[in-house]
Amino acid sequence: MAEQTTQFSNTKRSKLIFLLSALVAVLWLVGQTTNVYRFAVVGVIFEIVWLPLLAALPTLTIMALIFWVKDKFNFKSLNLYAILLIAAAIAIPIVFK
Repeated sequence: MAEQTTQFSNTKRSKLIFLLSALVAVLWLVGQTTNVYRFAVVGVIFEIVWLPLLAALPTLTIMALIFWVKDKFNFKSLNLYAILLIAAAIAIPIVFK
């Protein structure tokens, strides 16, 4: 009997969610750990980005969770790592303060 094994591959959607999660995590950590108002231009950019950033944190986490469930909780799914990345980005400033 021949066994059929299917190879798991991440979709473009999961790659996009992971990329956006990484971007949000970096921006969150930069905003929490550095003085973004030291330079006026950086402060202005941060002021423009902070509200979409706050909206993206729970939205990306929920979307990644939904799509990870649709991937049948596969550990190779980038959606799992997007959830872990956002959780780590939120936890790091809290733990190390």
